[in-house]
Amino acid sequence: MDVQALWLTLKLALGTTAILLAVALPLAWWIASGNGLGRAMVQAGVALPLVLPPTVLGYYLLVLLGPLTAPGRLLIRMLGHPLAFSFTGLLAGSVLYSMPFAVQPLVAGFRAVPVNLLETASTLGSSPFRIFRMIALPMAAPSLVSACILAFTHTVGEFGVVLMLGGNIPGATRTLSIVLYDQVQDFNYSAANRTAAVLLVFSVLALVPLYVRRNANTRSLLA
Repeated sequence: MDVQALWLTLKLALGTTAILLAVALPLAWWIASGNGLGRAMVQAGVALPLVLPPTVLGYYLLVLLGPLTAPGRLLIRMLGHPLAFSFTGLLAGSVLYSMPFAVQPLVAGFRAVPVNLLETASTLGSSPFRIFRMIALPMAAPSLVSACILAFTHTVGEFGVVLMLGGNIPGATRTLSIVLYDQVQDFNYSAANRTAAVLLVFSVLALVPLYVRRNANTRSLLA
């Protein structure tokens, strides 16, 4: 087991999940709070990684963050180095790639909050932020847990974006999915079996509590 790659994978997943929570909560609340073409277009953009091949997204991010584009050159001047093939760049790509797995559960959770509760709170003089913090967020707590678990586990298993944007730099961008790919390329199937088993067990252990809780909530509503 490549312990260094394991630690980098967990570090990437934790960082991605933390950033996504800060971004997805207000974005999902805004999407769920109304209708219109603007919200529909934003929601479509957020969902794009679900249908777009990861290598395509990784390629465009690689070009965008490189020295051949104005944003890439600006970032190089600001940071002193390109974001491509660095952990920071990999983190940015992971946030974009895992965005729908954080935003969509939250949108569903916020839309399930009874509108009459929100309207009553607004009529009584509560500010929009207070309504969000005291009513919407607590009632959407199960969706928040789902968003965290899905974003984290999805980031752990990333391959295409990691390979295109981060490459295979030990200690910087080499995650477990890249290690598994290298082991298969080297016909080292015994090591590949161990790496794949770790990823499989980790994913199952993360997802089972999510569905146990969801089924329990469903039974309580039906009771």
